[in-house]
Amino acid sequence: MKIGILGTGNISEKVAPTLAAMEEIECWAAASRSLPKAKAFAERHGFQRAYGSYEELAEDPQVELIYVATPHSCHYENMMLCLSHGKPVLCEKPFTVNAAQAREVQKYAAARGLFAAEAMWTRYMPSRAMIGETLASGIIGRPTVLTANLSYANFKRQRLVDPALAGGALLDLGVYGLNFARMHFGGGIERVDSSVCMTETGVDGMENITLSYRDGRMAVLTHGIWSRSDRRGTIWGDRGYLVVENINNPQNISVYDTEDRLLQRYDVPQQISGYEYEFREAVRCIREGRRESASMPLEETIAVTEQMDALRRQWGLVYPCELPGT
Repeated sequence: MKIGILGTGNISEKVAPTLAAMEEIECWAAASRSLPKAKAFAERHGFQRAYGSYEELAEDPQVELIYVATPHSCHYENMMLCLSHGKPVLCEKPFTVNAAQAREVQKYAAARGLFAAEAMWTRYMPSRAMIGETLASGIIGRPTVLTANLSYANFKRQRLVDPALAGGALLDLGVYGLNFARMHFGGGIERVDSSVCMTETGVDGMENITLSYRDGRMAVLTHGIWSRSDRRGTIWGDRGYLVVENINNPQNISVYDTEDRLLQRYDVPQQISGYEYEFREAVRCIREGRRESASMPLEETIAVTEQMDALRRQWGLVYPCELPGT
């Protein structure tokens, strides 16, 4: 399938080598707002065409799927452009800045009969099923507490502290913690409590989120851009607990009993990078005529985005692109 990449920044540099290694993918076109930048990217990664505008990519009749990899604040506009030209889209996380935008994309894609999905890569990975199967086996008993953290010392990256680009820890990193909790604890949340430390630019630099479930379970999530954390996810039960190394790209799952004795350890299957799974599913869905991904249906994307909207309301964080007239 001929793939077009819209945006040639940091995440595209990471994803492109994976696409080049996939048999089911043809690296067809790359687009930037700078033609020299698009040409340099295309040459580095083996794309056959380069465009100096996103419109040209969307208009290319041979492109069969567009991967949107621009800053968060541009996702909605970029996806709507692609969809308006009849192009299916796989959009980097977070799908949109807020849930209202996500619903509009969902409605527009459905009206045009086009595939649209969020590239939340952990949703597509084999590790997700491995964790689910381990929990379903009953080896740790009844799960009651989930913890997850994801922090990197990347505060010097302008994109992450710029309100105009929907910066901050929540949309960039918190989306992983919230998805980890939703994948393994589901819905049924009764209350959400949080604390936040804001940057000088007015976006969230670090937060702690506690999700309290109606059945008595609890999830505690921590994310930030000022320091690096161990990135672990843990799920505690009455007979033991499991530890996931790196919720951002799980490497292994270890299961312990209540005396901290290791019972089992599972390594994830060998992978190209981990990005391949979302593209394989997108290609499969499009070929089968499906409009949404089973691993990351748009209702799930919207549910997580609604959680982030609610958290930002608690913090009083509104991005400039959400203000009237912008």
